[in-house]
Amino acid sequence: MDDEKILVGVIGVGYLGKFHAEKYAASDKASLVGVVDIDDKRACEVAKTVGTSVVPDYRDLFGRVQCVSIAVPTRFHHRIARDFLGSGVDVLVEKPLCADISEARELVDIAQAKRLILQVGHLERFNPAIRRLESVIKEPKFVECHRLAPFVERGTDVDVVLDLMIHDIDVIASLVRSPVKRVEAVGVPVLTDKPDIANARITFTNGCIANVTSSRVSIKRERKVRFFQPDAYISIDYDQRRAQIFHKPPPGAGWLDIQGENIDIQEGDALADEIDSFLDCVRARTLPLVSGVEALRALEIASMIRSQL
Repeated sequence: MDDEKILVGVIGVGYLGKFHAEKYAASDKASLVGVVDIDDKRACEVAKTVGTSVVPDYRDLFGRVQCVSIAVPTRFHHRIARDFLGSGVDVLVEKPLCADISEARELVDIAQAKRLILQVGHLERFNPAIRRLESVIKEPKFVECHRLAPFVERGTDVDVVLDLMIHDIDVIASLVRSPVKRVEAVGVPVLTDKPDIANARITFTNGCIANVTSSRVSIKRERKVRFFQPDAYISIDYDQRRAQIFHKPPPGAGWLDIQGENIDIQEGDALADEIDSFLDCVRARTLPLVSGVEALRALEIASMIRSQL
């Protein structure tokens, strides 16, 4: 296997799944065996674009692939991922892992019992801004986060917490590294029958507080996060690929001595990096950056928030 390409399939080639198929097709580490989608026309279009075959049923890939990407609506994540894990196939499933915590736990348990790779597509972990600054963010005491987007129908099978906010929940939990003590949240439906805008105040046991706002009914797109910690203030603008760090002045100095630093984040391809990392984990049998365990932790926090909406 060391010198051979990894055999992979993509289940669901809608908006995001199409990009998965393109990244695998372009990778020198993978061989894209086939794509699956309930829309035959869409499947044929994507298959033709990336130079692979259409597979009528995802179960037809059992025994033919070593790993798969699953990019179908959330309600199908559990069944399809469970079937592949049960067949000994490594899985990269788009976020959220599942809508139901018990289903998510079952997938984690199966993967651990079978020693399989279960990676979840929390793409912001591969965002160049986060990768660049994660070593600078240490023991934050307060986090302020806004993720706002215009309305699109894609993703509306779940509420805004599982659609958008869970990205930030996962990033914040990975950097704060403390259990959640308490959650306060509000949210309202606007254009769908589920909450389309929500705000959550998450208190961690180490004292850190995160104030997180997500909306999928905003006029313009915004993705920003700010970290306040004992030695610095760090602001990240995901969309503009810019960051600022203001360092606390040394003892005895005044506020005029605060040192600011502007950081331009190099443009990157987070999805290509995510898939490349997944393939490396499949080959080396190593733990993914965002494993099922970490995705389950984010889902548990999201569930605490959703219970109050």
